[in-house]
Amino acid sequence: MNGERLVTAAAGESGPSAAGMTADGTAETPAAVPGAGMVADSGGAAGPQSRTTDIVPGPGGVMTDEVGVVTGDLTLRTEYADGKVTVRVQYKDADEWYAVTGTSVTLADPAGLDAVHGVAVGLLNRPEG
Repeated sequence: MNGERLVTAAAGESGPSAAGMTADGTAETPAAVPGAGMVADSGGAAGPQSRTTDIVPGPGGVMTDEVGVVTGDLTLRTEYADGKVTVRVQYKDADEWYAVTGTSVTLADPAGLDAVHGVAVGLLNRPEG
């Protein structure tokens, strides 16, 4: 058969060999999975979302677009809106937020927000110096 393989599936069988199809060639009925496709905040999958974490940056602080370097106890917020992610910091419990220099970038999938926030925290939180 020129390198081709024939894959068959018994009626009702699913898995890698059935590839989601039944023996008569129709697609299987999808199983209900509670919570699948849901996001934690009310903005929905494409709406505005954010994550926040308190951090203590290393000796060099965090460079911001608005005020330059900020140091000390900070709160870091990673925001997703309109297909972009931006990382901001504020002095802990202050009102003003400052954009972390170089952190406003396109994010194709809002599901990546947690990963981006985790990387930002990992890079900027240096309580031991």
